[in-house]
Parts: sequence; C-alpha cells; structure tokens
Amino acid sequence: MKDLMDRMRAGGVHSLLAQFTDLNGVAKGKLVPLAHLDQLLTEGAGFAGPSIVGTGLPRTGPRSEYYARGNASTVVPLPWMPGVARVVCDGFVDAQPFEACPRQVLRRAIARLAQRGWHLRTGIEPEFFLLRRHAGGWVPADDADRLDKPSYDLKSLARQGSFLQALADALSRCGLDILQIDHEDAHGQYEINFGFDEALVSADHLMLFKLGAQALAEARGMVFSMMPKPFADQPGSGMHFHVSLWSDWNPKRPDNAHNVFVAHRADGSIDREHPLSMLGRHFVAGVLAHSAALTALAAPTVNSYRRLRVYRSRSGTSWAPVYMAQGPNNRTAALRTLHGRFEWRVPDSAANPYLATAALIAAGLDGIDRKLEPAAECTEDLFALSPAQVREKGIGLLPQSLGEALDALQADDVVRAALGETLTLEFLALKRAEIEAWRNHISDWELQRYAEAF
Repeated sequence: MKDLMDRMRAGGVHSLLAQFTDLNGVAKGKLVPLAHLDQLLTEGAGFAGPSIVGTGLPRTGPRSEYYARGNASTVVPLPWMPGVARVVCDGFVDAQPFEACPRQVLRRAIARLAQRGWHLRTGIEPEFFLLRRHAGGWVPADDADRLDKPSYDLKSLARQGSFLQALADALSRCGLDILQIDHEDAHGQYEINFGFDEALVSADHLMLFKLGAQALAEARGMVFSMMPKPFADQPGSGMHFHVSLWSDWNPKRPDNAHNVFVAHRADGSIDREHPLSMLGRHFVAGVLAHSAALTALAAPTVNSYRRLRVYRSRSGTSWAPVYMAQGPNNRTAALRTLHGRFEWRVPDSAANPYLATAALIAAGLDGIDRKLEPAAECTEDLFALSPAQVREKGIGLLPQSLGEALDALQADDVVRAALGETLTLEFLALKRAEIEAWRNHISDWELQRYAEAF
C-alpha cells in the first residue's frame, strides 16, 4: 500500500477517482484524496444506495449504503485529468459483495470458470459516433464526412486525427494495447480495437475508454456518443466481442496459456480445417440456444432494435446480425467463427460489458454442460436471403424489439441465475419502464406525418 501511494505521489497524483459501473453501463463515482487510499481499498467509498441506478436498495437501514471498494491492481493515472488516478471499484452492501453490482456479477461468472480451470479472454471492439448539436437535432461533428460509403475513409480520419491520436495516446499510457483505429460505415462513426485480455480486465478497459473518450471529445466541443443508432439511413454502432477460452492461464506466465477453443487432430497437431474444438462448438451452441435472452443485455435500449434488422443502408448494408446463426468468417451471422475464437456480433455500444460478458459465460457453460451441438455452419450471405428462405433453413430470428428480448430474459433460468434475482428484477423493471416512456412519446415523425394530414 505504501509503495503504491509513494508511486502515485511521485507521479503527481493527489486524488483518486473511485469508479464503479451502474446497471446501465454508465461510469459513476467520486474523488477521494490520495491520503485515503488505504480506506478506499479496504472499506470503500460510501454512496447512497438508492441513488444508483439498478440497485433496488432501500432509503434507510444498513442496506441503504453502497460501498465502492477499490482494487489496487487497477490504479492508473488519467492523462486527461492531471493529478487524478482511476481506481476500479466493486460494490459492497452491509460488508458483503453486492449481488446486483455488475462487476460482482462478472466476478461470479469468472469464478465458475475458474472452478474448471478455465479463463475467458475477450477482445472488445467499440464503435462510436462523434456528434454535435444542431438546430435540427444531431449531426456528425465532421461537416465534410458525407461519403455514401464512408468505411475506412482516410480524409475524415485525418480531420479527426487530433482527437483520435489524443485518445489512443491516453489509453496507451493507461496500459491498454491499441490495435487499430478506423472510420466506420456511418458518418461520424469510428472504431478503436483493443488487444485481448482477461474478461474482467477487458470490461474495465472498456469503461476507461468511455471515460477518456467522453472527456477528450467534450474538450474539443464534440459529443462522444455510444447511442446504438443515431441515424435512420446509416449503420449503427456495434460492440463486438472476440471470445476465447483458456486453460492454465496465468497473467504472470502467459506462455503457459492453452486456448481450449483451438481444434486438434488425433496426433495432437492443430486442426486448421475446423475453426473450433468440440468444447468451442458446445460453447457456441450454448450462446445460440440462449441468444434471445442474451440480446436483452447485448442490445439493452429501445434504440438498439433500430440496428438489429436487415435493411439497405446508405452504404449498402447494416452489418448488424438478425439471425441466430454461426458460420466461418460470416459477418452476417450472430456468431462469426474464427480459428480458436468466435466473434459475438450482437452487442451494441450501449451494452454493459460486465453483464453482457457474465451472461455470455453462463450461456456457453450451459452449452458445454449439456454438450449441445450448434446448427450447421452457415456460409451464405444471410442479408441476401428472404425471410422465407431463412426460415426454410431452420434459422431463428433474434428478438426484434426490446420487449421481446425482455420476455426471453424473463423466461431464461440460466441467464437469470447468472445475473442474480435482484439485478434481473431491476433490469426488467427499468427496461419495461423505458419501453413505456417510448410508447408515450410523440415523435417529430408523427407530428410531421399526421398533424395536418386529416
């Protein structure tokens, strides 16, 4: 503890940002003077429990207080907040791990893997928009970003180079491995890819990315947006998860890691003809079997379902999955299988990374325990098929509304158990209230279409 405090002081740190994540996947917290590092790591910083979204905690009594207890391994100075270091916190209530803390939910899922000698590694690919307010609503921050097919546009990438480079530099200084940055397929849309890491660390990194991007964009007069789909005629923002399962993995000795999703032949050599091992196939089958319930967590807003449908966008395609299918390097399926891993393409940028990962683990383990086999590999372009053709192949449709996804979650005992009853009930109640608020809203489209029509 003393060494950590001495290092922080030597680096000019005077305050700690005690940060936790609420049910909606939003970073929350408070500043704590560095002198109280010991207390933050052993007892935690106190918060009014009912003031935090999704806790369901009472306003009185010992369970009304929420303590965010810091993890020493996560302390890192924030380049965009000189003198401040972030500390990732877990939620505790009445001196016990809080069941409905999203990070504690993921910890429980990881513990189930550890009991079998496994560790999940993820590489998360967040897409996001850089926007600004306009008299008529929201528009891309880059006025010149107008190509019909803007993917990989280097001109817009250069125009936003100051922000993107500042973000990459800041995250690198925080220890993240930045693999690549590109302009995505909608105006004002970009993507940053991080290196693979242990599942809990990847989720922590995603929250750090959001903190940095929000601060750096705001300093430049822009709005960093993780809204799944701000523009009707263009693709939305996904947050794809690249997933692999490892045995005997130790962060201090990564050379000992063994990817159990890699297929091997009888002689022990790697099987290059098959993307996944039998264990990997069972895991994928479990994810597909629970896809409807998982969608509630991977696509958690009303707006999310503007993205999860087949339509022809301005650029030519949506890139968002609609069908419960898996296939080798198939970006039109919910699961794109690759050598020794798969890409889960359903999550969008609004997903809570802790809850989405925990639910994914539960679904995959159920597939392993029941030795489920996934449906045949899909190699066709599903976006090019009619709904009738897809049905003929026996491929199911992902939920097409938040309400449908919530119904699936409510009926899925495996995913509910992973989330815990408290969080499940809070999530269902909050999201059904969101649907009701949306239904009660009169949109500009309705006014323009009907106000003078009759």
